[in-house]
Amino acid sequence: MRIFSAFLLSACLALGAGMALAETAAEDDDAPLAGLLAGPNKTALPEVILSVGEPLGGPWKLRSGGYYEVEITADGSGELGLAGADFFRAIWVDEVVIRGLEMRPMGLHSIEFDRAGTMEIGFVAIKPGRYSLEIPGATGASQRLEIEID
Repeated sequence: MRIFSAFLLSACLALGAGMALAETAAEDDDAPLAGLLAGPNKTALPEVILSVGEPLGGPWKLRSGGYYEVEITADGSGELGLAGADFFRAIWVDEVVIRGLEMRPMGLHSIEFDRAGTMEIGFVAIKPGRYSLEIPGATGASQRLEIEID
């Protein structure tokens, strides 16, 4: 009987402490939402502009486990794309949004724009290392976006 009473008392104390913590969290408006994909946990990266002869920007310094969103816009000055198989294998692609259509691919190898437009890619950086996204066939250093995942 003593063991049962001690167990019951422990359970009540734990339940009371849990309720107090829940009330404190509910009162704290600054508490981040739970979950990696929650809005406050996302980091917006600078927009990447694809234009013939123009630099891509960067570099990016990302944190492994961080959620990122980037808009990639082509100005229509040429048929341009970005290749970076190693980078795309080092991230988990959550979604690709084109004109309001959301896609959730298993992965990406490269992207290409045949005309002007914008796409948004949401992803989680996974594998630490140095990577790049580059315009296929371009030789200039500015046609390459350097990325580091810590």
